[in-house]
Amino acid sequence: MTGTAERERCLEELERDRWPAPPAGASRLAVTVHALRRRPVGELSVEDLRLMIGQNVGLAHLLPIAVEILRDDPMAQGDLYEGDLLSAVLTRKPAAWNEPPGARRELGVAVSGLTGLPPGLAQEAERFLAR
Repeated sequence: MTGTAERERCLEELERDRWPAPPAGASRLAVTVHALRRRPVGELSVEDLRLMIGQNVGLAHLLPIAVEILRDDPMAQGDLYEGDLLSAVLTRKPAAWNEPPGARRELGVAVSGLTGLPPGLAQEAERFLAR
């Protein structure tokens, strides 16, 4: 879904959009997001992906990577709880899925076969599949 050459590039390169440095006194989240935009997308951890996707940053490039991870491990865990990456991905607005071709369908196939999800995650999955 996402080529090797693309994974060696950071979001700033892929989006051709260099953000200015975060302002003095910026939150830890803002500083982290800015730093992660400069890391090659192929080097981002599950937690990095969860955080960036949760902030709606780089979705066209990061959602396909997250879907690949979730296809192999639907309950992949960042720093919050088991399945937190899946939750971040499932709760993106429908428009977020317009750009990465095939990613929404692929996630739908993976999610439709899941059983035994925690109640909150099961509801998010049902909402995603109903769209």
